[in-house]
Amino acid sequence: MKTVLMTAAFLCATLWSQTGSAETTAGRYSMQKTDSGIARLDTETGEVSLCQEKDGQMVCRMAADERTAFELELDLLTKRVETLEKAVQDGPLTVKPRLPTKEEIDQTMSVMERMMRNFMGIVKDLEGEGNPPADKPGVEPQKT
Repeated sequence: MKTVLMTAAFLCATLWSQTGSAETTAGRYSMQKTDSGIARLDTETGEVSLCQEKDGQMVCRMAADERTAFELELDLLTKRVETLEKAVQDGPLTVKPRLPTKEEIDQTMSVMERMMRNFMGIVKDLEGEGNPPADKPGVEPQKT
């Protein structure tokens, strides 16, 4: 009885949509009758499902190639979740900062020393430019 009612409702909806207003637009799904049931195409994603009537209900299953891709993605996500759950169970990851070696410290200090010596040389040169020439003894250098 349910099967007859569902089939009648489906046919009425199909006929109404075909004879309805001129503004009808294609829905998300396109259906095509096959020997084994109905093939349903999702026009947005391109997924194909094979639908059959069982116990008064329409049961749809993904096509084999899409099912394989779905299962692969599901396996990858399952492994990822398991890895994350294990990391949470093991406790927070504590990463100790790596301290520089003695050689790295010596190299850094050498570079800094050269920079400071060069900077101090520039300062001395600039201070020397402000001195008055030796032939004008009465002029005081201007210092700020």
